[in-house]
Amino acid sequence: MATTLYLSSAETQSGKSALAVGLLAELCARGGRVGVFRPVVGDTAHDPLLELLHPMSTSPSKIGAAVGVTYDDVHHRHDAAVGTAVERFHAYAADHDTVLVVGSDFTGVPAPTEFAVNAAVAAHLAAPMVLVVPCFDRSVEESVTAAQVIVHEARSRHAEVAAVVANRVPDGQAEAVRAGVVERLVSETTPTGKRRGRVSGPVPVFTLPDDPLLSAPTVRDLMTVVDGRLLLGEEKLLDREVTGMVVAGMTMPHVLDRLTEGCALICAGDREEVLLASLLAHRSSTFPSLSGIVLNGGFLPSEQVHRLVEGVGVELPIVHCSTGTMDTATAISRVQPRIGPGSARKIERARALVHQHLDIDTLLPADGHQPPPPPGGRVVTPLMFEHELTARARAADAHIVLPEGTEDRILQAAHTLLARRVARISLLGDEKAVRARAAALGLHLDEAAVVDPQTSPWRKEFAEAYAELRAHKGVTLDHAHDVVADPAYFGTMMVRAGRADGMVSGSVTTTAHTIRPALEVIRTAPGVSVVSSVFFMALSDRVLVYGDCAVNPDPTAEQLADIAISSAGTAAKFGVEPRVAMLSYSTGGSGSGADVDKVRRATAIVREREPDLLVEGPLQYDAAVDPGVAATKMKGSPVAGHATVLIFPDLNTGNNTYKAVQRSAGAVAIGPVLQGLNAPVNDLSRGATVRDIINTVAITGIQAKG
Repeated sequence: MATTLYLSSAETQSGKSALAVGLLAELCARGGRVGVFRPVVGDTAHDPLLELLHPMSTSPSKIGAAVGVTYDDVHHRHDAAVGTAVERFHAYAADHDTVLVVGSDFTGVPAPTEFAVNAAVAAHLAAPMVLVVPCFDRSVEESVTAAQVIVHEARSRHAEVAAVVANRVPDGQAEAVRAGVVERLVSETTPTGKRRGRVSGPVPVFTLPDDPLLSAPTVRDLMTVVDGRLLLGEEKLLDREVTGMVVAGMTMPHVLDRLTEGCALICAGDREEVLLASLLAHRSSTFPSLSGIVLNGGFLPSEQVHRLVEGVGVELPIVHCSTGTMDTATAISRVQPRIGPGSARKIERARALVHQHLDIDTLLPADGHQPPPPPGGRVVTPLMFEHELTARARAADAHIVLPEGTEDRILQAAHTLLARRVARISLLGDEKAVRARAAALGLHLDEAAVVDPQTSPWRKEFAEAYAELRAHKGVTLDHAHDVVADPAYFGTMMVRAGRADGMVSGSVTTTAHTIRPALEVIRTAPGVSVVSSVFFMALSDRVLVYGDCAVNPDPTAEQLADIAISSAGTAAKFGVEPRVAMLSYSTGGSGSGADVDKVRRATAIVREREPDLLVEGPLQYDAAVDPGVAATKMKGSPVAGHATVLIFPDLNTGNNTYKAVQRSAGAVAIGPVLQGLNAPVNDLSRGATVRDIINTVAITGIQAKG
């Protein structure tokens, strides 16, 4: 997995581009395949900053793969755009050892909204943020407050803050700004080490001085802002930095007195004496060198002067524009400096400043790993969890059968699953009907196998096997022949026979129609008395496992213990460290009654069967997930306040709770995921979205391959 840093700011003119140049140079110096990714840009076909940075990287990928979405995408389809940016990042990062993600440039949507998008994307990528705070034209107190605000906003979006860079700090303010930011961020942390929302250690704070060269526009920038054209001089010198501006509103001697090194001269096109004198001064060893001349007003030098200037081989860029002196000077004074591929001096200065003032090993330790997560655990957003599912499923390379082969959502999901190489797919149904519907939807399912249970040569084999399995129930071969023609039964028999690794069904049928064949044919795993289910509840910053919310109406204490052990195993398989809370309306020994006693007995059974499993019960929900409540009700428990697997005492409680959290807290509910079977079969809700189906297939593939 690629090591990642996310460079972002909440303001314009922060100097982020120069920092990106320097950071990229430091990362490349550490070796490996280092790439640059831009999640939000103005135009995916042309991004000036990416065109600057990509050639400096050691990326093996083409520049077109290093962009996410546009401002318009974010504005019109926010959630979908963020998801697309995250998906494109992971596709890009797969070919790299390190990726520097450079946030957007504040040219599309209002700044607060735009930074929120950057912070959300950083959280989804699990990319620690390096936050840039511009300090020029600010007092120390203003700079410190700006840093506090941006850190708070990033954390409110569940992003990890790797460092704060106070950039363009005025002379004499560096230490005061650094100390002030450190103190303010420490004040955001409670005595117990908890900041609002999560636990965190100190945030490194770096200061970079305001460098005149990096804050200077180029002659090309000036030409662009006044809609000018190069009249005379060398085109390559348009990338020279402009460190000052002189407006020739006086006689020629006074203009010469005011020239400074690297300044640009704004002069009316008919002031030929000023033009000639300035060119002579530029070439003289007794006057400063200019960066360029802008001739405004729409006037061109006379033919004689033009010929004279051209004849002496002037290289200094002379730009012509049609705007008046006031408009030209105003436009130039507002130009925003940038760093481009031709800005050789800026590039070298940026590299030197970052190398001198920013410790890359603080951000990325020498072993190449990112800093350890905070004590409260790493942030896991829904998109992160879904990406991890996809990555694990792709590695598993399982073969999944989808019995509902003519359902549009199933076909759309199959198209995406095949395109992403998440799983190999078999669809059940009449092949002509399946492929005709896919074509009508514009889907590409050439790599999917289509099997018709009615005509398949496997039908006879499956009927014989089913009749043998169910002979004790009086099932005859003729009856079995009819039963296995049902897609759910046929798909289940494919799994049993090893012709598929798992099955996903239920988008147009009941849960019972999916589970019954599995219970009859695949049956429960050794040591498991009951098939149960879990939902992965992907909250904004973590994933919890809820069980059982879909199958068992009123489990016994023994069955509840089975559900807890199975749910802990499922959680561990999907990267969730199992800390099991056995839920009830009472915590510890504070209550009594049949329902509480059942949970208490189930907890004892779990401890006896799995002594190494962290389990606590009975617990109320708030004591299970809230550290503050747990400190009062169940002090010292390794589970209370930090539970990741929550076992409900009955289906009524579990089903209502998961739906309440899903709808009220905006959680993404992934499931139900069936557990306890000899091979994975998973049920879909009849309201399942394409996204739900993709996630369930990925889960099934992971279950199949362990």
